Amino acid sequence: MDAPQGQPIEVGLGEKEAEGIYANLVFITHSQAEVVLDFARTMPGLPKARVFSRIIMTPTHAKGLLVALEQNLKNYETNFGPLKTPGEPPKPKELGFTS
Repeated sequence: MDAPQGQPIEVGLGEKEAEGIYANLVFITHSQAEVVLDFARTMPGLPKARVFSRIIMTPTHAKGLLVALEQNLKNYETNFGPLKTPGEPPKPKELGFTS
């Protein structure tokens, strides 16, 4: 449930949760009522990936997450330079003379 506007929410972060969980793969599925994010890890040379965390949220909250991720990645790229999208072909090198 969302807090009334203007009232900050105090968020607790336990020691275990503060360590975080590394994921390099995410599976996303949805129904009309929910969006499911399965965060997994794959290791080189192993044919299987293991899901370490499943997050289930409403489509409205998923859209809010999308907006927040977009803004944070824009801020990241402003500070550290553009990110390449996985699978994006490398930019061709220029040939000939350049000014």
